[in-house]
Amino acid sequence: MNLLKFFTERASGGQSMVLATVFETIGSTYSKAGGQMIIDSGGNFCGMLSGGCLEGDLVERARRVIESGVAETASYDLSADDELWGLGVGCDGTMRVLLQPLSPETEYQPFAAIADILEGDEPAALAIVVSADSSSIKAGASLLLKDGRERNFGMSDIVARSVANGADSESPAVMRQVDTPDGHCVVLYTRIEPPPALLILGAGLDSEPVVRIASELGWRCSVVDHRPAYIEGRSYPDPIKTLCCPADELSQQVRLEHFDLAIVMSHHLASDRAYLRQLAASNIAYVGLLGPIGRRKRLMNDLADVADALQSRLHGPAGIDLGGRGPGPIALAIIAEMQQFLNQRG
Repeated sequence: MNLLKFFTERASGGQSMVLATVFETIGSTYSKAGGQMIIDSGGNFCGMLSGGCLEGDLVERARRVIESGVAETASYDLSADDELWGLGVGCDGTMRVLLQPLSPETEYQPFAAIADILEGDEPAALAIVVSADSSSIKAGASLLLKDGRERNFGMSDIVARSVANGADSESPAVMRQVDTPDGHCVVLYTRIEPPPALLILGAGLDSEPVVRIASELGWRCSVVDHRPAYIEGRSYPDPIKTLCCPADELSQQVRLEHFDLAIVMSHHLASDRAYLRQLAASNIAYVGLLGPIGRRKRLMNDLADVADALQSRLHGPAGIDLGGRGPGPIALAIIAEMQQFLNQRG
């Protein structure tokens, strides 16, 4: 389950939670600055900041934060020599974590605002106060910046302006001391990136493992097929968007600019041809095609007038050659290639 789904389910029931954010690391650690997890009042959590050795302690700390409503920080030495506290995990690093309360009384901010970003298409900058030398600036006070607009939570407007001035949209995560009219504070600046959006064109049985693996990674998936029985007969995890429409109406029914990745897998030549023609006119950076090389060549010959617009983005046969057979291994190979592409693209 991804953070957004975990948060939404608990917020809909009025449950209090804690947002744990890594704000500083030294040496080798499982997570880097900006890594996050959410812990609910029952001790359940989503996301991992370590290989499992710290989460139990974070759960106990989260209970205190929920009871007090006050953010707190935790420091962990994971060095190999420290088998008593570091549990002998041998990461040779130090990790510092901020735990922020998320409650119905504060409308679950700042994560409710972060959730809006995760459900959208554009990234945003997040600034979180880690510590301050003035009681008027509280640890956990946050600021979200997107498209030149600011939303601040737990800080005054005058402090927010100073914090906003230190934002750096290019850095994935950085710590800075900020001078404000109310005093000095240390702020973590990080980026909130919406998860990748994947368009699956074809709802055959082999689409199910593709969706399951992508969903496990937290990707947003949409499935389109021209055959009602295929759409209605599939078992996809929630929340997956599905649409039944003629293949040549794809660009009319779906906003292709919202997707990062697409895989064409209808096993129907005419439909695949129609999908590829419309994808050629889109800006989707990765377009995968299921089937052998000969099938790809035939389709590209049929699409002669638009083939050049698609050629550099087309991955077919889609997937890294892992040597497996059947829907599961093929789905794994496809998602692995997509993940590799996203990593290389940065």
